[in-house]
Amino acid sequence: MLRRYLFSLILPLILCGCATVGLPPAQMQQYPLGTVQNPIIDSNITLSEALRKWAPASLKAKQTVVDVLYYSFDGKIHKGQVVIDRRLANDIREVFQVALAAKFPIKSVIPISHDRFFRDGEWNSDGQSMMQNNTSGFNYRNATGAKVLSMHAYGYAIDINPLQNPYIKGRKTLPPGAVYMPGRPGTLTRNSSVVKTFKRLGWVWGGEWKSLKDYQHFEKALPE
Repeated sequence: MLRRYLFSLILPLILCGCATVGLPPAQMQQYPLGTVQNPIIDSNITLSEALRKWAPASLKAKQTVVDVLYYSFDGKIHKGQVVIDRRLANDIREVFQVALAAKFPIKSVIPISHDRFFRDGEWNSDGQSMMQNNTSGFNYRNATGAKVLSMHAYGYAIDINPLQNPYIKGRKTLPPGAVYMPGRPGTLTRNSSVVKTFKRLGWVWGGEWKSLKDYQHFEKALPE
C-alpha cells in the first residue's frame, strides 16, 4: 500500500516534467533502472533530429517532441518520445499518464526518424516501426492505400502497439501476421482507459471505423 501511495504522489509530477525526466544522472542512478525515478531510455533525440528529413516547413514548424513515460512489456518503466503537433502535446501527456497509472503495456515510443527505423532515408518507414511494435506520431507519408497525406503527416495522429492493434481491411492486415485479440495485454478496446481518454479529449479511434479497422490509430484534426 505504501509503495502504491508513493507512486501516486510521484506520477503527476513526472508527467508534467517536474520530476524524474529532469533528474540529474547522479540522482537517477540512486534508483533501480526501469523505475519511475530512473526509466529505461528508448528515445532521447532533439526536435531537429526528429524532423531531419524533408517535409514542408509549414508542417515542421507546428511539431514538437513530447517526452513520455510508460509501462512496457518487460514490466519496467521506459521513457520515449512522441512527435506531434504542439497543440496536441497536452493530450498526449494526459493519455500516457492514464496508460502508466493503469499499467497498460506499451512496447516502445520512438519517433519514425530515429536511426532504428530511418535506414532508407525516407519518412515512409512505417512498416519497420510497426513490425517492431513501436508507437509513433508524426510521419510525413500518405495514408495507407491512398494518394492523400495521412493525418500522421500533419502531426494529428498516433499509432499504439501495432502488433496487438493491427490495421485490417478485407484480407489485408498491417503489420503482416498481426492478430487482434481483445483481452491480450497491450490491446486497445472501447473499454480501455486509453481509448476512453482519447475520445474524451476529442480524438477519433480507428477501431470504430466501419469500412476498415485501424485499432492502433488515433487522430484529432485541427484547424490550419
